[in-house]
Amino acid sequence: MCPGFYDEDILQAISKMDGAELNDCSYGVVKMSKEGVVQAVNTAEVELSGLSQSAFIDKNFFTQVAPCTNNYMVAEKYRKLDELDETIPYVFTYMMKPTPVHLRMLKSREHASQYLLVDRADTQ
Repeated sequence: MCPGFYDEDILQAISKMDGAELNDCSYGVVKMSKEGVVQAVNTAEVELSGLSQSAFIDKNFFTQVAPCTNNYMVAEKYRKLDELDETIPYVFTYMMKPTPVHLRMLKSREHASQYLLVDRADTQ
């Protein structure tokens, strides 16, 4: 079962999930290496973005998939911080009509991957 977008221990839970389990989440999940290369993306994120799964996998999320996130609010936080659990309102604009969302950025020293969760702003 997928944890809620705002659940406190979401990083612990989501880091143990495989691709099929990630697809059960109603919000987008992008699993990345610490360098930002996409390792997995769930169905909700593919549908929200309008991109194919192949447009994500093995690509740098911040420079090749969603360059609109390659800024101090998102990508720079992943680069600079070893521990990150922050939720921000955001507007995706790259290759899509402006789409308001909530981003939850997750990163920890104890996990090999980092995660970006995406929830449509109108679902709150």
